[in-house]
Parts: sequence; structure tokens; C-alpha cells
Amino acid sequence: MAPLWVQELHFPHLNIPINIDSMVSVVPSGPTPGAPGKTLYLSNLDDMIGARVFTPTIYFYPSKSDYHKPVMSTLRRALSSVLVPYYPLSGRLRETQNGKLEVFFGPEQGALMVEAHTEMSLADLGDLAVPNPAWTPLIFRFQNEEPYKILDMPLLIAQVTLFSCGGFSIGLRLCHCICDGLGAMQFISAWAATAKAGRLITKPEPCWDREFFQPRDPPLVKFPHIEFMRIDDGSSLTTSLWQAKPIQKCYRIGHEFQAWLKTVGQQDKMSTCTTFDAMAAHIWRSWVKALDVKPLDYELRLTFSVNARPKLKNRALKDGFYGNVVCVACATSTVSELVYGSLSQTTKSVREARVGVSEEYLRSTVDYVEVNRPRKLEFGGKLTITQWTRFSIYESADFGWGRPSYAGPIDLTPTPQVCVFLPEGEADRGGSGTITMVVCICLPESAAHKFTELLCLMGSTEGKTANALKQ
Repeated sequence: MAPLWVQELHFPHLNIPINIDSMVSVVPSGPTPGAPGKTLYLSNLDDMIGARVFTPTIYFYPSKSDYHKPVMSTLRRALSSVLVPYYPLSGRLRETQNGKLEVFFGPEQGALMVEAHTEMSLADLGDLAVPNPAWTPLIFRFQNEEPYKILDMPLLIAQVTLFSCGGFSIGLRLCHCICDGLGAMQFISAWAATAKAGRLITKPEPCWDREFFQPRDPPLVKFPHIEFMRIDDGSSLTTSLWQAKPIQKCYRIGHEFQAWLKTVGQQDKMSTCTTFDAMAAHIWRSWVKALDVKPLDYELRLTFSVNARPKLKNRALKDGFYGNVVCVACATSTVSELVYGSLSQTTKSVREARVGVSEEYLRSTVDYVEVNRPRKLEFGGKLTITQWTRFSIYESADFGWGRPSYAGPIDLTPTPQVCVFLPEGEADRGGSGTITMVVCICLPESAAHKFTELLCLMGSTEGKTANALKQ
């Protein structure tokens, strides 16, 4: 039987009634350098406009007969312990001169933990492998909270929701200014290990050291940094997407399909591309075609984050650094090139943007933010892809009740020009080293069927070749 290469995933439309039982501020259990009146420097990588958000994630834990520890008190005690070495997460953000952010410590500090319950069981939620916007009540938001509000907010907000079956969820909101994806995994791993062991465990020891990325004096911007530039949206893309109230679509992508795309993506004998290069190119082309973007000569952008840690050749970061060490790579292409060009051409463009992120590019990014300090997220003619497949999101989150049955984001529709590549919880790695992934993307309902066909290569020459190889 031929392997299932691409499978559309469906999630039920639900109403999850939640009762909030308590809200408590969790402060470090011992002394820290974060005394009232103290401040901490944030680098310009922490302070980029794209980092001024909370990253919401959800973790589900089914009921098990060997549960012995009370959930809320265990998690709260462990968080209080881990906030000693990770004390910056108990502070708040404020703006200083020229709008730059810093962490400060005042009378109101601490992370926020919320305890809630619902009469529903986890089984009522359906397939927990598929991110569902209906899970939104499981992540706490303040009443009338403004979008993108980060100033004077707890930097970690955790809602623990107990289900009638005995299972529970942990809904997290972690401020992106404090850590990138790898840094978040380091913190969550420490919190989980501490909860599981009943004593503080931090491996590696966390390191702040944000001064490592201080701007040069004077700043030296060596690249155009089109990823930050405002572009007047002369295409139909952004308007049609936002006005249509887009829906979230999810697809399971098998490792055989990823490997095949990678082979097709480098057919022009260019330097070896990665699975991400080919997948990103295929998603971008399919999305633009499905949206029927006009005019054809308009230049579109694809942006994605690149982990810059391996790029640091002159001086390495200290072990345990959990701040932002990412640059935003940007590929550009006209609508016509995406619609009528080859997959290998688009893959080459994505690859060039990715490998263009160097140590000098990172330093130039720091200096660009210092000089310009962008204040607004730009969406014009752009798709942003976020790759979570290399995060140890399942392995890091065993708090003593086993790995979560699902770990990841919930709802992309508030930012419909973002696509996420997720690892699948129980997926096995293929022989090619790739892993089954779940792709989540937003589209107007009118374009969803066409996108599915394009993603699956239905009716295309490439699709016929792929089907022949599957037999």
C-alpha cells in the first residue's frame, strides 16, 4: 500500500465552558538579584517588533491511574523554585528612551498562575493531534486585554484547567522578549524536571548575558533588511485574506512526501537544500496560487526565523543562554514567478535567504533595530513561516505525568499570514531523518479547497510523477 503523503486533518467546532477557581501570583521561592528598583538590559534581538508578543501554547495530559501528586500545587511549587534562577520572568517590561524595552522589578512581580475547571472530559475535545481554535478558553487572557499588550504584564501566564475525566491542560503565555523557541524549551524543561523530581533542576544553568548583543558604536548596518521594510501592499493578498475571516487548515505531511519535495526542489543542481527550504517553497507557492493574488508583477515576501547560534564564529554564547538569537530571513518573488515558475526556483530563493543569515547579518540586524527601531508589524504581501519541528516541545514537558498528548499552538486566525510547521506527537522519524509534521495555515474558506489540491499536487505534472513513485 502506498504511503499517505498528505492528509487533511479536521477538528470539531466546540464550546468549552470554563470556570476560573483561583488566580495567584507566583514569586521566586528564594532571594534573587531582582530586587525592587533593579533593571535588566534586553538586546535588540529581544526587542525586535516581532518579539513583542506573547507566544500561546497548550499542553494536554490525559488521566492516568498512577497520578499521585496534586496538579496545581505541584506546578506552583516547582514554578516558584525555578523562578529563582529564571528570576527575570518574575519582572515586568517597560519602555525607556527611544521606546527601547527593559525588564524592571517593582512591588508587583511574579508569574501568574490561574486554576480553572470544566465539566467536559478530554475525550469531548476530539482529536488532540490537531490544533483547534476552540481551545482558546484554556489559555488565560485578561478581560478587555489589548492585542499585543506586553508592558506591565506578567511575563509568564499559566492556566491549569482540570477536566472531569481527571486529565488536565496547561495553557501557557510566555513573553517572546524574554526567550526564543529554544530558550522557551530550556525554561519549560527546567520547570518540568523540577516538578517531576520535587527539587530544583536546571540543566544547563540559565544565563542572561543580553549585553552579548549590544549594538556597535557607531551602528553599522550592512544589509538592506527588507524583512523590516514597510511595503505598500499593492496586491490583493492581504486585503482579501483579512476581509474574508480566514479559517485554519491543518495537514499531516509524511516524511516520504517531504523527502520527495526536497529531491524536486534541488533539481537545478544548486547547492543542497534542506527539507525546510522545499516545504516552505511548496507551501508559499500553493498559498499564493490558491489566493489568486493579483497583479502578477507584484513582489511578495516570505519571512521565517533562522536560529543564529551556529553562525557565531568569533565568540560563542555561554551555555544556558535563553534569550533571542534569531534573525528574520526574507525571500522575495513576484506573483508570476511563484505561479508559473518551478518549485526548484522558489526553493533556491528560500535557501539563499536562509544561508544569507550570517554572524555579520545578525550584527547588522542589531544595529538596524538600534537606528530605526521599527514600531509596527508589517503584513504587506507577506507570508511568515514558523518552524517548531526542531523544538523538543514534547520531550521538555514531562512534569511528572508523562509526555503531553498534544503540545503546541492553538489558533492562528488572529494573525492569518502566519503558517506553522509542528512536530507530530507520536511520529516516528523516517530513514531520511525527517519527521512527520503538521502544517497549519489560514485561508479564506473560498480558497481552502484549491489550496488542499495544490498542496497535494492534484492534477499537476509534479503530482503525476509523485503518484507514480508512490506505487
